[in-house]
Amino acid sequence: MNLSRILLAVLAIGAVGVSAADARRPNVIFILADDLGYGDVGCYGQKKIKTPHIDRLAAEGMRFTQFYSGSPVCASSRCALLTGRHMGHAYIRDNRATPPEGQWPLREGETTVADVLKGAGYRTACVGKWGLGGPGSVGEPGRHGFDHFFGYLCQSIAHTFYPEYLWRNTDKVMLPENVGGARGAPYSHDLMTREAVELINKWSADEKPFFLYLAYTVPHFDLDVPEDSMTPYKALGWNDPPDPSKGGGYRPQPTPRAAYAGMISRMDRDIGTLMALLKEKRIDEQTLVVFSSDNGPTHLPALDVKFFESAGPLRGLKGSVYEGGIRVPFIARWPGRIAAGKVSEQVGAFWDVLPTLSELSGAEPGRPVGTDGVSLVPTLLGRGEQKQPEYLYWEQGGYGGNQAVRLGDWKGVRTGLRKNENAPVQLYDLKSDVGESRDVAKENPDVVKRFEQILKDGRTDSPDFPLFAPRKPGN
Repeated sequence: MNLSRILLAVLAIGAVGVSAADARRPNVIFILADDLGYGDVGCYGQKKIKTPHIDRLAAEGMRFTQFYSGSPVCASSRCALLTGRHMGHAYIRDNRATPPEGQWPLREGETTVADVLKGAGYRTACVGKWGLGGPGSVGEPGRHGFDHFFGYLCQSIAHTFYPEYLWRNTDKVMLPENVGGARGAPYSHDLMTREAVELINKWSADEKPFFLYLAYTVPHFDLDVPEDSMTPYKALGWNDPPDPSKGGGYRPQPTPRAAYAGMISRMDRDIGTLMALLKEKRIDEQTLVVFSSDNGPTHLPALDVKFFESAGPLRGLKGSVYEGGIRVPFIARWPGRIAAGKVSEQVGAFWDVLPTLSELSGAEPGRPVGTDGVSLVPTLLGRGEQKQPEYLYWEQGGYGGNQAVRLGDWKGVRTGLRKNENAPVQLYDLKSDVGESRDVAKENPDVVKRFEQILKDGRTDSPDFPLFAPRKPGN
């Protein structure tokens, strides 16, 4: 072990407060589902969709009940996850396409969690959906700390599970079997799992730790999955009316409920494959596995999410800053380090991931400069005092313009800001009203004033992602 590795190990011991025997920094596999709701997996209350492997992650690790995504939509949520900044400070604050392929790119020099871990000596890879910069842009994964990338650079192309090509680093991987709408190549989700397996096989014998950001694309539309994953759900005899809609370019699906359930169960099956591989390679106890989702369940009418109760008891869906759009599953498992079967009510959000992994890697304890999150190491490892966030903040110019703040058990929401930038604050007490069904703003004027101040001071304007409607000349 060279001097830098020794110093990093010492930092890890000091930051995490562990013994020399436990000083090895963890491998990290961060699994991100796409549009998976808070109530879509068994350990969060799902009754119809089978997710035994995700449920086992929770049984063997820690399940958070008050964890939030970075945003109610894909690109901005992933920006918050990777850069450690909430929507009042993040560079990318909404979905914004950059034709012919890709979304608004992360700016050059933007520090990501991959940059931090790579600087601490980690191998880094992103497999799956990127959505933070198209080919040739300054937002490519390789320009933001990732040694390896395989998958979709553009989230619009990720709407099909049978694309004509994927990207491996800066090279197109052609899938000619899918040209012209054919579906001859393997299901793209399966290709992601295969790539992850190959990386773990390659890295497992190396002393150098690794960070794998596995950004799966299920269960985002298309509602499309191989028949073997739908068959068990078709056999249940659900009333499953076909979806003939072609809105948004999605394929019609004869059995949308069976397809949605099958997509989630297929992902669960593959997570089980990865967990078995960690044990086979004898790195299970050296690996932190995290599972979450980028936002709430789909708002598209082609799937009746009420049938699955995908948002659980929460109000709102994807695109909404009510709880159903942003509260997500979050599970962390690290055998021998994170106590099994724990349920945590610690409030957290995607911008806490960077400081948490920074501390666990020995790169930097506490809150790295320029980030909004707090390290969750004390909660995860049950040692030391957990620092609490002052508040959590979200904003989005799309969907009519919305803001939200969580402060303790209070939740403040403003909607319709594109039409009225002085829209009133709605106030909810999440402790007694997790479904945000009763606005108590009138009864709590002092609390509302506090929220109004945070909504004003907790953000900076973004010229690329304006929250309010553009002002007319002279206004």
